[in-house]
Amino acid sequence: MASHMLKDAALFLPEIALTVTILAAIVADLIFRRVRAVVPGIVLAGLIATGFLVLGQQGSSVAIFSSMIAVDAFAVYFKLVILLAAVVVVVFSFGSAELQTGGRKLGEYYALLAAAVLGMMLMAGANNLLMMYLALELSSISSYLLSGYTREAADSSEASLKYVIYGALSSGLMLYGISILYGLTGSLDLATINHIVPVVISAGGPPLYGLLIAGILTLAGFGYKISAVPFHFWAPDVYEGAPITITAFLAVASKAGGFAMLIRFLKVTFFDATGVMAAAGTWEAVRGLRWVDLVAILSVLSMTVGNLTAIWQNNLKRLLAYSSIAHAGYMLMGVAVLNDEGIAAVMLYFVIYLFMNLGAFYAVMLIADKTGSEDIDDYKGLGSRAPFLAVALAIFLISLSGLPPTAGFIGKLYLFAALINKGWIWLAIVGALNSVIALYYYVRVIRNMFLRTDEQQSAPLSLSGMQMTMVLALLVPTLLFGLYFGPLVQLAQASVRIFGAP
Repeated sequence: MASHMLKDAALFLPEIALTVTILAAIVADLIFRRVRAVVPGIVLAGLIATGFLVLGQQGSSVAIFSSMIAVDAFAVYFKLVILLAAVVVVVFSFGSAELQTGGRKLGEYYALLAAAVLGMMLMAGANNLLMMYLALELSSISSYLLSGYTREAADSSEASLKYVIYGALSSGLMLYGISILYGLTGSLDLATINHIVPVVISAGGPPLYGLLIAGILTLAGFGYKISAVPFHFWAPDVYEGAPITITAFLAVASKAGGFAMLIRFLKVTFFDATGVMAAAGTWEAVRGLRWVDLVAILSVLSMTVGNLTAIWQNNLKRLLAYSSIAHAGYMLMGVAVLNDEGIAAVMLYFVIYLFMNLGAFYAVMLIADKTGSEDIDDYKGLGSRAPFLAVALAIFLISLSGLPPTAGFIGKLYLFAALINKGWIWLAIVGALNSVIALYYYVRVIRNMFLRTDEQQSAPLSLSGMQMTMVLALLVPTLLFGLYFGPLVQLAQASVRIFGAP
């Protein structure tokens, strides 16, 4: 037993390293309170060290700690995405003027950020419904505190409170769904539930409808984490009120953890033991309704509501919030396919989404730090006042809209290809129409920067060498993966295997 536990602990080293990083950040904050760079340096080093430990798990396909956590290629991929996003956000945070206001100490900020990353990493590997819930809560509680960190801002406390209320409701719905699943199957392990569900379906009547209700309630928890409609109501206010660094973090890393958990739940729990997946229609929750149909409905709602609502937004953070909701809808298209091609397309899209979305948020942060505004009208004439930053932001927005030759085009290309190959033509058409709608509000920002003049004759905006380097570090992959994407595609395709799935 002891040797088995040690073997499991060896496969849990990345999470242990991150836990040590959190504790070290707290202690360092108490000792070196006057040295600003110590705590972020510790967290940054800890995240990088954790990343190397995660890379060492490549090729593993096991479940540890009584099958609570899976260590497989799928989890490794999403953990690396989450860690990369966290590293970028830590660098963002160190240069953020918004976080420096009020002379506050930021030690607890970085410790909470690392704690949220730990929760998201656990979400990526959670192989048990209870573990999924605990990981979700660890991530969420840290995020609640981070979203209200600039408490002197008028909308910061409101954002945090709304996040707590919506999070508590979604968490309660998910926990209730899990309790029903446990009552029907007698287990919280995904693979075990998979073997028992056919018995529940064959029984018909109340157990079958109980299974449907449990599945929908559990999906509510996942939908909240990925900000999919109709569980998205928290996102616009939280994204607007939270510091821009945390908004960017929630839009990428939190979404990655939620999608990893959702895909594992569907792929392991709802597939036929003979290898026929739910997408083939074998496992119908009720007659004529499949689990993937529910995901497709969420996809359409998220794309449509996110894009249509973004058209009317004047605040750039709020506009990107609705854009993030729409992108959750795009990625849900790949989840609806529920085969290796669809899942690989989602995984590919996440890496591309990381660079273009973090790049857009970083540009907005730099502009807000220098102008004190996030309003779209204050972007007029930015092309002449800060040409490098304006061009970079334009490229990030073009990539988010999915136009070539940017990486966003490649991401959507593989998503649409997976849909068409599976026969989901109608969903591909809805996705294409939504991409056209999205182009309108992205071009609106670009028009203000390059085709409108600044009537107030504001002073030019200058960037430091470090800021220009960070913009380039996000801009180059956004363009490079639009032209040379083969290795990234191969990596995503090699990482689709999920422990316990066919």
